[in-house]
Amino acid sequence: MSTRHHRDIDEVRSITTEMLRALHRVIIGLREETSLVAVAMLANGHVLLEGVPGIAKTTMVKALARLLGLVGREEEINGVPFKGLSRIQFTPDLLPSDITGSLVYNPATRSFETRFGPIFAYMVLADEINRAVPRTQSALLQAMQEKQVTIGDKTYSLEFREKGKFFLVFATQNPVEQEGTYPLPEAQLDRFLMRILVGYPESLEDEKNILRLHSARLTEPIEDLEQIVEPRWLVEAQETIAKSVEVTEETLDYIARVLRSTRPEVFEPISEYLELGASPRAGIALLRAAKAHAALRGSSVVEPKDVDKVLFPVLNHRLIPRVEKLIEYEEKTRYGARIALIKDALELVKKTIA
Repeated sequence: MSTRHHRDIDEVRSITTEMLRALHRVIIGLREETSLVAVAMLANGHVLLEGVPGIAKTTMVKALARLLGLVGREEEINGVPFKGLSRIQFTPDLLPSDITGSLVYNPATRSFETRFGPIFAYMVLADEINRAVPRTQSALLQAMQEKQVTIGDKTYSLEFREKGKFFLVFATQNPVEQEGTYPLPEAQLDRFLMRILVGYPESLEDEKNILRLHSARLTEPIEDLEQIVEPRWLVEAQETIAKSVEVTEETLDYIARVLRSTRPEVFEPISEYLELGASPRAGIALLRAAKAHAALRGSSVVEPKDVDKVLFPVLNHRLIPRVEKLIEYEEKTRYGARIALIKDALELVKKTIA
């Protein structure tokens, strides 16, 4: 019998705001980035955090895990052991079985036994995901899309929503360092609801506050964080948003126009910037993220402004830029050329449909 509780939008907003406040005590700045991460979680989507080393990408994920009570959590569901948080350090010698698990021969019983990998968790932190070879990266494809893993001839579910068990992947990558890295293919990128770009602190005061936070301690500030909710709460919040947040015809029309305007075969002017536009799956991701954003501001109705707020993080890794235009942008800046191009393309799209 299900023990799920009904949540309302106000409660979802209130508790999420409390979690963000706690997060901001130990992670200085990055308010927009942490809000987007919260939106992705409420939309039940995986997140790719991209930025140079040392800007709290991994720390952010660990902090969220603490607030959700996942650190140190271990439980068995339907005979399968799950951890609360699994951190996988991606390296060139990492094998697919190091992630999913494998069959191991037991000489005593003369039979093969299943050894479950770190993918069996509520939250998986895939650190420096672009350091693993493509065949290892592909081990995440089935897990992220279908929320299940096949080991030998058996398939195991990673999500048991009726028991309050969710499955989310948070991956990090460094966009600058190219030695020993393997860019994620489009099919892999498409599994992430959002790619969130994490940058340096914006102000001098933020820089000083970071130094103050660490000036009298040797341990990480996130160790002071206490659990705010049970993991089950996140599943209930996701379902509340899915069922209670309304999408009007006006907003549906807006999303559909945005999608079609990114496709060169439909909207000719965008062909100056893009080779390929957004797919229907990108539209579904945009819809879910916009609903979560509306809930986070306390509204039960999605408006076009919610779509605009999540448009770039949802689409920036799904649009394929035109090579000639990308080269033109790279002449101005070596790093961030692709991002600048996508931003300009989306500005053209919004200006057109406005």
